[in-house]
Amino acid sequence: MAAILTKEELEAAHCWEADDNVPRRPELTAFRRRLRYHQAQWREANGHPIGSQPMAPKAGGAVRPVGSRLQLAYAKETGANFFTAGALDAARARTSIIEPHQSFDHQRLWADLLSSPAMAFNLFGDLAADLGLAHRAVRKWWPDVPGTVGDVRFAHSPGRLDPAWLGNLVAFDVAYVLDLGDGTWGIVGVVTAYAEVNRRQPPKPTRLPRYREITDRSGFFGPGAIDSVNGTELIHIWLDHLLVLSMLQHPSRAWRWGRLVVVHPAGNTDFADACARYQDLLVDQSTFSSVTVEELLDADVLPVQTTGALRDRYLP
Repeated sequence: MAAILTKEELEAAHCWEADDNVPRRPELTAFRRRLRYHQAQWREANGHPIGSQPMAPKAGGAVRPVGSRLQLAYAKETGANFFTAGALDAARARTSIIEPHQSFDHQRLWADLLSSPAMAFNLFGDLAADLGLAHRAVRKWWPDVPGTVGDVRFAHSPGRLDPAWLGNLVAFDVAYVLDLGDGTWGIVGVVTAYAEVNRRQPPKPTRLPRYREITDRSGFFGPGAIDSVNGTELIHIWLDHLLVLSMLQHPSRAWRWGRLVVVHPAGNTDFADACARYQDLLVDQSTFSSVTVEELLDADVLPVQTTGALRDRYLP
């Protein structure tokens, strides 16, 4: 069992953050604090300058150092949050374009060492530049996935706010687009969670009918599933899953196969528990799964140097 970090240790590393506390979940609080401290140590060991809150301070405004962040201008110039050329190239390519209605936190991507989207680029960036490697990786991680990987897209939605899809701003951290060989496509939509926890959130009432429609039409959910997810801490997983299902139900019939995959470290027990509870609501689990970062790396499909860097960076 990892030692519990003291408040004094965390404060000395500029890592004492009230938001890391998870009420009535001391083990999860300790995990989140350990990840923040680990990122601060990684930054120090690599000689990167410390970041701040806010990440882009205003002249004369209040500012304090945050050990798990990089100085923003330095981070943008050097790309230090990304440790392979593939990851950095993918991040720069994605931030050079704008998908319609996208909601994308550029500051956190470049400067927050705890950023889950940044972890997604680090995990999967090498695959974006090598579709052959991407295909081999996807087949090793999920052997039943059909077709051939034809594209790797980051921070992607087929159509934000478009009611023909899901009608909201939800997007995948990574999307593996599969060529099914008959003019149709498949999708492995990946969402990542590093230090995050699931929070209760009610959906907008105007959007709920569309969510119910996709859920009922899919035939994948058991009785009472909507009541178990609507407004609960499972809502974000549900909406991510519904984005995949909306693609399978789209009038174009362009998408014939799909799956949502939630990726999280093994120590993030909040996401492990939430994914297990969500999976229990499904009578057909073919379009949903979860996997740990450790399991992805243990498959030995990424370059050896990348795998070692990922373990060093993200798994204290």
